[in-house]
Amino acid sequence: MRLRVVALGLAGCLPLAGCGGGGGASILAKDTLVAGVRPDLPGIGYRQRRGGGLEGLDVDVARAVAARMGKKVRIVPVLARDRERLLRDRAVDMVLTFWVEPAWKERVAFAGPYYVSYQDILVRADERRIRRVRDLEGRRLCAVMGAGAAGQVIDKWRIPAVPVSARSYDECVAMLRSGDIDAISTNDTILAGLKNREGEGFKLLNARVGERRTGIGMRQDDPGGCEAVNRAITQMYQDGTMPRLMRKWFGASGLDLSEVAVPQFEGCS
Repeated sequence: MRLRVVALGLAGCLPLAGCGGGGGASILAKDTLVAGVRPDLPGIGYRQRRGGGLEGLDVDVARAVAARMGKKVRIVPVLARDRERLLRDRAVDMVLTFWVEPAWKERVAFAGPYYVSYQDILVRADERRIRRVRDLEGRRLCAVMGAGAAGQVIDKWRIPAVPVSARSYDECVAMLRSGDIDAISTNDTILAGLKNREGEGFKLLNARVGERRTGIGMRQDDPGGCEAVNRAITQMYQDGTMPRLMRKWFGASGLDLSEVAVPQFEGCS
């Protein structure tokens, strides 16, 4: 696996001491960080069959980030529709698997992105009509509340799919299996995790449309904490941790991991 360096920009506040910002308490002052992880994304964040704890890429990333900051971490489940509220209410310090989008940047600060993926399409294995994103026209497309992926297809790419609301990607998969919807479209890593879990009944189209920059959502009043998270992510690429974690969770899915791009960071200020 090769690392392709696209760009890696770190903001100027380098020492951990004195880097807190804004009007709220910085995560730099905390011994234990609270990281929100989606509980409905196999391979990214999902409940273990035994014990009920969360596992996946985002759990490993949160632990690695905290360790590089010299802190402990507590992982809590956070659904897409709740993440902004939980950040605002300070119930969590960060939320993983958060697409970096202009509308969200007005309300949320982003560390990272910690990986770059593409939007893809998952369909039933016997599906013959849908082969590319344009074929979603008139098709029933799962729309997870708060996730935004279906909106990319319908609003940004102007493809008149028919959105069908769901609370989670587990509901999407159940509806796809039963024939109540025709497709699921979101990050290729999310779909790869679902495909790994579900097996032969589904197929990933490898459409690779719309580059998706996946960041760590944080409060806007803590630029110093955000920059510290960016430094931790930088170290994870430099020491090979991120490529290793991608192989661990998606290596068996057919996802092309031969080249992992180092993302261009968002500004924390």
